[in-house]
This record gives sequence, C-alpha cells and structure tokens, in this order.
Amino acid sequence: MEGTNGSIVILDFGGQYAHLIGSRIRRFGFRSMILPSETPADDLKDAAGIILSGGPQSVYDGGSPTADPKIFDLGIPVLGLCYGHQWIAHILGGKVEIAKVKEYGPTIMNTVDTQSPLLEKCGKSFRVWMSHGDEVTKLPDGFTLSASSKDCAIAAMMDAEKRIFGIQFHIEVTHSEHGMDILRSFVELCDAPAWSIGTYKDALTAEIKKAVGGNKVFMLVSGGVDSTVAYTLLHQIVGADRVRGLLVDTGLLRKNEAKNILEAFKPLGMHLEVEDASEEFLKNLDGVTEPEKKRAIIGQTFLDVQKRVSEKMNLKVEDGWMLGQGTIYPDTIETGGTKHSVTIKTHHNRIPIIEEMMKRGLVIEPLKDLYKDEVRQLGESLGLPHALVHRQPFPGPGLGVRLLCALEPSLPRSDEVISDQWSVGSQILPVQSVGVQGDGRTYRHALALFSSDPYTISPVHIELATSIPNASKEINRVLQCVSHDRVKSFQFVPTLVNTETVTLLQEADFVVHEAIEKAGFTEKIWQFPVVLLPVGISGGRSIVLRPIDSIDAMTATPFIFPADVMKLISDRLLSLNGIDCVLFDLTSKPPGTIEWE
Repeated sequence: MEGTNGSIVILDFGGQYAHLIGSRIRRFGFRSMILPSETPADDLKDAAGIILSGGPQSVYDGGSPTADPKIFDLGIPVLGLCYGHQWIAHILGGKVEIAKVKEYGPTIMNTVDTQSPLLEKCGKSFRVWMSHGDEVTKLPDGFTLSASSKDCAIAAMMDAEKRIFGIQFHIEVTHSEHGMDILRSFVELCDAPAWSIGTYKDALTAEIKKAVGGNKVFMLVSGGVDSTVAYTLLHQIVGADRVRGLLVDTGLLRKNEAKNILEAFKPLGMHLEVEDASEEFLKNLDGVTEPEKKRAIIGQTFLDVQKRVSEKMNLKVEDGWMLGQGTIYPDTIETGGTKHSVTIKTHHNRIPIIEEMMKRGLVIEPLKDLYKDEVRQLGESLGLPHALVHRQPFPGPGLGVRLLCALEPSLPRSDEVISDQWSVGSQILPVQSVGVQGDGRTYRHALALFSSDPYTISPVHIELATSIPNASKEINRVLQCVSHDRVKSFQFVPTLVNTETVTLLQEADFVVHEAIEKAGFTEKIWQFPVVLLPVGISGGRSIVLRPIDSIDAMTATPFIFPADVMKLISDRLLSLNGIDCVLFDLTSKPPGTIEWE
C-alpha cells in the first residue's frame, strides 16, 4: 500500500484511542498511519511496525473485527493493546474469556518479567488505565507472561523471539504511568522515519488546498479553540476573501459569551457575522428530553440557521461555497465515525445532512485528525494569542447538553440496594447519564456519596468512584455531595430546556467560572462542565461540578479543589434562587464521559 513505507501502522479495531496512539507516535518524532484492521499483510510488508488498537467487541463473537494473521510472518514488531492483545491470544492459540472482574479506570500493575524490552523502565509496580470486560486466560504457545494486576492474571505477554507483544492496559493514555516509556520502547524496536509538527503542518496545508480547490468556505465559529484555530487556518491558507465566519447565538451559550467572542476576534482582523437564533433553538427544543434527540435538533437548527444566513448573504453551493467545521477527532470517534467504533454520543457536527454533504465533498474539517492538545500547538504556531488558544473547551450544543431534561424519574432496573454495599452514606439519583466502558456506550445512574466533611473530597470516595462502576451494572458515575453532609432523599423535578432553566444554568456556570478564575485555577483545569440536574432536596434543582484534568479528552480524572474553594463555590451556588444542592463528579473517563449527555 502506497505510503506505508517506514511507517508505524495502527490497525484500527474501532477503539476510542486508535488515533491517540498515532498522535503519541508523531510526538515522539516518528511517522504513523491508521488503517482498517482488515488491511492485508502484503500491504503492510514495508511498515516499520504494527500496533493493534483496542475495540468495543469481543474477539470470540461472530462477526467481530479481525486482522490478517499473516502480519505475524512479516518479521516486524507487532504490539496489541486491549482488544488487540486479546486478538493476538485468540488467533495464536491462547484463550480469551469474559473477565471475572471488569476493570475500568486506574489499576495497579505488577511487572512479572523485568527483562521485557517494553517494561524494563516500569519497575515492579506501577499504575495503569484499564477499560475491558474480557481477558486473556491462557497464553499462546511461545509466549511468556510479562505483567499482572490483582484482577487480570495475563495483563501483558510477549513472544520475545518474534517481537510480538500484547498488553491489556492502555499505554497510550496519559493516566497510565510509564505508558509513554512502554510505547517509546516499542517504537525504538521499529525503524520509522522522522516526523515533526512542521512537516505535518505542511502536509495539512497541502491537504486543505486540495480539498477546497477553487471553492470558498463558510465557517461556523463557536469561539472555542477548535473552531477558532480552524477558522484562522483556513483564513491563512485559503485567503480572507474566500472565507467567511458565522457565530450563531443559540441562546445556549454561557452568560455574555457572544459579546466576549466578538471582542476576542477584533484584534485578529477576521470578519465574523453574528446571528441571534436563541428563540429558534429554544422553540425547537421545547418538550424534548432524550439527549440524542436534543443533539440532533441542535445540529439541524445550526444547519437551518447557516442555510438561512448563507442565502441572505448570497453564499450558495452552486456558486462554489462549502461548509467549514472545527470538528476534531474525539468528536468523530465518539460518534462511531470509524468502521468498528460504536456511538458513545452523537456530535452535532455529525447529523445525517452533514454526512451527506461530506459525501459530496462540500465540508472541510481541517482539524478532523487532531486532538485538543495538538490543536492548541497548531494555534500557537499560527500566531493566535495564548489566552484564546487555551480557553476551556465548550461543547458546540452549549448548555443544551449540560441541562439534563426529564418529565419523570428514572429508577434502577434491578432490586439491588446499591447504597447498602459501600459502608458510606449514599443515594442513587433518579436520573441517568452517558458513560463509556470497554469502548462502548453506557447509559446508567449516578450514585451520590455523603461525608461529614462535605467540602473535602474523601480519598475513600475517590477509590469508590472506580470500584463501584466496575462492580455495579446500575452505576457509571459516582458523586460527592459538597453542599450537605446528609440528604434524607432526592426529589425529582420535571425539567425541560426553556428560558427559565437555561438562565439558571447560565448564572450557575458564571458563578463557578468567576470563582475558579479568582482562585487561579482556570488554566489548570482542562474543561469544567457545570451541569443542571432535574433533582433537588427541597423543590429546587442540583448543580454538578465536573472539573476535568486531561490532555486529550480521551481519558480524564477529576480536578480536586481545596476545601475552601469548594465551600466558596457551593455557598455561592446555593445562594441562587432555584439551586438547593451541589454535587461534585468524582468519576474518571472511563467509565464516565466528560459531559453528562
């Protein structure tokens, strides 16, 4: 296959992290390429190495994705991660079964063979990131055990002579200690050409020029880092006379957001149209509770507004205009955008009409293969101000997906009394949120824990935030109540998207971000969703604080505030009319997503 010569090729089984592996390798200074898992071995014979990605299926199921077993005869290094690890064992005569204990989130790994060329820098014990429901239970012939965890006996294996390695945990994510050491050690076994951000930018420039051709681009700009960098990139490559920008005020933006975005763009010399469509968005969302339907409606309304404005500005497809979007790779992979991936949540930039436009070559997404940290690097190389490039991410659907809607409570399916199992005060919330476990989507309940010292995040609660979702089929999020040391019961409050609820969430969001800015935490937090729930304790509603520590959005842990900051935020939120409880989301990703919908 043209282009594979000297590359480290990632064969994509549909895992969330396939492109993340590629970006890690690029940052090491080597070339990487992502191809379908079924790519014939003959097309890979000139590759420097092969990495088999994770995936949401089980290797023993009929129809599950596979690769060409002849890759093991090529004589080049092969590394399987998660599903890839299991596929190696399954194909080469080992055994894969449903795990007795499913592992999601942080796990302690114990190195069995310190002579392994991949684990020699890890020491005897280190912390890793797991996301699996199956496990290898029997080694293939010729393989030796390299590492184990408490609940996974064969967490790493190798055939040293053939340079074939399998690892159950995700070395590519930032929350795996020594993950980069392991990946770099594998890369060093390969003979890959040099790569740099400069050469990638050159390739991206050529790609954009080819995709746009003689057309002009009408770009939807939110003011977030993705759309800002994409808009700037198109401006510099395509030209200011062929690129126009539109900011749609959906009514779901943060307080004063449209005004702040315009002020930020003024010094950049790029024109930006503003369309106030708040009434239209709120009308279209009236009565809608299902999260995926909300996203679809928001995406369609964006397109309706864009079409109306473009027609008003006489920007027609037949006159050579195409649509620009700031979509990045996590948006694509979580929407099931690669062959074997599953839908975790639908992105508003991936609704059917957009997909159809993409087939017709009418959409340009210059950042579609990049992660947030790479987008920021690119933005700074384009000369954008540091403060603009490092703004916290804000979802395209805005507060519409941070306002959970329901007309009746949702209760657990089983009779299992979960709160009695954990030796701490707890209550299940009568609402569900989206999560991600084993590269697949979950839609389950959240569990609220209580503490005699509510403003201090308990280490015990942090551990329970990992162990409870792993053990329970009903729970994918764990919270700590940071406004009360005990609540008799949560009361359900019917909630829809309307002026009242959006205004309340805007005020709560403003209070939170004003407090963290004054406390000096804004740039230390990767993203900070503030979520309004349809439950409270005395007729009001609850706010969930979801500050995130992450680099690339593919994995995340909660950013923990000092007790005095937590108390300040909680007290200020409780002073808002309509808020009577504050909760702090302790859940890592996985098993919870960053957003709740």
